[in-house]
Amino acid sequence: MSDCLFCRIVRGELPCSKVYEDDEVLAFHDIHPVAPVHFMLIPKQHIDTLADARDVHGALLGKMLLLLPRLAKEQGLEDGFRTVINTGRGGGQEVFHLHIHVIGGGNIPPMVRRS
Repeated sequence: MSDCLFCRIVRGELPCSKVYEDDEVLAFHDIHPVAPVHFMLIPKQHIDTLADARDVHGALLGKMLLLLPRLAKEQGLEDGFRTVINTGRGGGQEVFHLHIHVIGGGNIPPMVRRS
């Protein structure tokens, strides 16, 4: 998709602060971090949302999930991290190119408040 923000980053048309890159994926720091460490991992292949992923994407998605702990550790997240995949408008997705947020460092509040 030529006008997709993340596709433009993949093509080098827009700058990013790279964390990692290979032939299939790119990781870069979020421009609006919500924690001391906040980066995203994206496939270079355009997939709109996680809901659009198919069986053919299984190896790519597995690679991404297995890569995340290593990248998180390299970014200093020794004690753990949060991963977030916003899917579709109802899930809060703003850029319609599949991406996994990795968030950590500092005091990360719980996702769900317990009474």
